[in-house]
Amino acid sequence: MKKTIVIVDDHLLIAKALEGIIGNFGDFEVIYVAENGKDLIEKLENGEKIPDIILLDISMPLMDGFETAFWLKVNHPNIKVMALSMQGDDNSVIKMIKNGAKGYLLKNTHPKDLEIALSKLSSDGFFYPEWASKIIFSNINGDKGNEKAVRISDREKEFLTYTVTELSYKEIAEKMCCSPRTVESYRDQLCEKFDLKTRVGLAVFALKNGFAES
Repeated sequence: MKKTIVIVDDHLLIAKALEGIIGNFGDFEVIYVAENGKDLIEKLENGEKIPDIILLDISMPLMDGFETAFWLKVNHPNIKVMALSMQGDDNSVIKMIKNGAKGYLLKNTHPKDLEIALSKLSSDGFFYPEWASKIIFSNINGDKGNEKAVRISDREKEFLTYTVTELSYKEIAEKMCCSPRTVESYRDQLCEKFDLKTRVGLAVFALKNGFAES
């Protein structure tokens, strides 16, 4: 069964072009287009089908991508949001991720890379290209000196290195010389910071951001 997609973009030509491109992907189909966040909410609240994925522009009138992503995070957390924008600056990437986006692409992305990104988003739960991962990593470590940067403690970093192993949480606790409850606390804090839900998500995050070796 094909994964369903909704495009939210105030530029109709771009939205229709995307719809045509995605129509050539075997595993995905666009079920409708919304002009902005407000239009999307009205469609969802009026009974339009809830999609698996939303491709979300950032700069839109009435309700932009930041507000829309946050609304979706609160009201439809199972929808996977992929930001698709011309804006690739650090602040936009970090703000979209904090507001619930599970992926981030620029609009000049090659169609084949878009198909790969959608497939990864569907299978892994998130997708960030290398350039976006570098932004996330630099903000995690506070390299920008941004007071709003997402920070990870040394103990959380240590925990991340164990997420890619086959050790149980109890065994990880023994390695870290702490209680299983403390390890669960590290897990919960990291999941909250990066809007992840499973150990698999934490493990993939650890590998993508250099906290563990594959």
